[in-house]
Amino acid sequence: MSAAHFVWYELMTADAPAAIDFYKQVVGWSAQDSGMPGGIYTLMMVGDAQVAGVMQTPDELKAIGAPSAWSGYLAVDDVDAMAARVLAAGGKVLRPAEDIPGIGRFAVVADPQNAAFMLFKPLRSDPPPMPPAGAPGTTGWHELRAMDGAAVFDFYATLFGWTKGEGLPMGPLGTYQLFEIDGVPSGAIMTKEPDAPTPGWRYYFHVDAIDAAAARVAQRGGQVTMGPMQVPGGSWVLHGLDPQGAVFALMSMTK
Repeated sequence: MSAAHFVWYELMTADAPAAIDFYKQVVGWSAQDSGMPGGIYTLMMVGDAQVAGVMQTPDELKAIGAPSAWSGYLAVDDVDAMAARVLAAGGKVLRPAEDIPGIGRFAVVADPQNAAFMLFKPLRSDPPPMPPAGAPGTTGWHELRAMDGAAVFDFYATLFGWTKGEGLPMGPLGTYQLFEIDGVPSGAIMTKEPDAPTPGWRYYFHVDAIDAAAARVAQRGGQVTMGPMQVPGGSWVLHGLDPQGAVFALMSMTK
């Protein structure tokens, strides 16, 4: 089995129309109805390429206080088998495997420290054309803020074939441990700050220029929670909250 790649990103939000407008303005995506019954799912586009989805939080999840949040989908060879492996490795199956008619099969799972993500097996074997890596609107980095980054790294390495890259010391927080997918640096796993919310993944979307994007975040009712700042390798990044409270991040090679 090849290493598992992130292949899709999905925002479940308390106000889908407002969130769609926010990300269109901030990231530069366009929006297209998915064609699902009831117009419940919107595709976020870079040109003709589908790069993410937005859906309204279902009433049953609203009732239990589910927050607005981004999720990442990892492509695997067998969703049911991988969900069983997640469970055996100390993780959780939050939603058992089921089919998305005409699209594929998915399950919602969490690692042993309760960071949630999706498993996905698409129906089509030939992935659709995508914009080049680093193009505005694409996702360029995947960052897990864990209860204990060093302890949870082996979970992902063993199940999904990820390997260790460079480790950057972060003082009391330990190491910002990069992971590689098929030899390509793709993200990092770290121990979260003590006052940070529950463990979770943060996804970084490419924009043309970070300062202009930071201004758009504020203008559109979001909040910049960190940055903009330059990181090793030369990229400029910021962390933010959208108007519904979902965590996101932006990155650019241009200030």
